[in-house]
Amino acid sequence: MPTLILVRHGRSTANTSGVLAGRTPGVALDERGARQAAALPARLAALPLSEVVTSPLQRCQETVQPLLQARPGLRSHTDERIGECDYGDWSGRKLAELKDEPLMEVVQAHPSAAAFPGGESMRAMQTRAAEAVREWNARVEQEHGADAVYLMCSHGDIIKALVADALGLHLDLFQRISVEPCSVTVIRYTRLRPFLVRLGDTGDFASLAPREEPGDGDAPVGGGAGAP
Repeated sequence: MPTLILVRHGRSTANTSGVLAGRTPGVALDERGARQAAALPARLAALPLSEVVTSPLQRCQETVQPLLQARPGLRSHTDERIGECDYGDWSGRKLAELKDEPLMEVVQAHPSAAAFPGGESMRAMQTRAAEAVREWNARVEQEHGADAVYLMCSHGDIIKALVADALGLHLDLFQRISVEPCSVTVIRYTRLRPFLVRLGDTGDFASLAPREEPGDGDAPVGGGAGAP
C-alpha cells in the first residue's frame, strides 16, 4: 500500500497572532510560512510523488503552491475531509482567552469527549480524516501501484489524529503528539499495519531550545506556531 507524506501548512498569520483560525477564510501564510513553503520542493526533491491532496483552506493551498509549480505534471486535489477541525464558536478567538473555557480541560485531557459549540467533535474530525486517507490509499494504489508515494497538506490536529490512528492510540492520547508548521510526517501503510516513519520533521532544531517564556504545558489547539 502507498506511503503517505503528511505536511502541515506553513506558519500562518493566525499562528503568530495567537488566534484559533479554524475554518475562518482568508488566513494566509505569514512571511516565515511563505519561506517554509518555498523550501518544500527541495526538501521533497528525492520523492517520486504521485498525487497531492490538500485541505481547501488558503494556508494549505499556499503551502503546496511552490511544490506544484516545481512539478507542473503533478496532479492536485482538494478534499474537505482533511480540512481543519470545525471549532465552531471558538473559531477566530484568541487562544489566551480560550484557555479559561471549561471545555479546554476536556480538549486537553479527554478529547474524545470534546465537541466544540456550534462545530464538530474531535472524534468526528478523526473519523472523517482517517476515512479520507483510507480511500486515497486505495485510489493511489490502484492508479500508481503499491509502492506509490503521495502527499497530503493538512492541519495540526488532523495530522495528530491521523498519527494516533496509525499507531493504534486512543484519541485521548493524541495531545501527546506535536507537529510544527510545515513539518513532514510520514506513514507507510501495509496490508497488516501502518508504520510511522517520520514525525513532525522540520530539519530545524530551533524549537527544541529553551524558550524565554515557557509554555503552560498544554497542547496548543490547532497545532501552535512552532519555533519562535
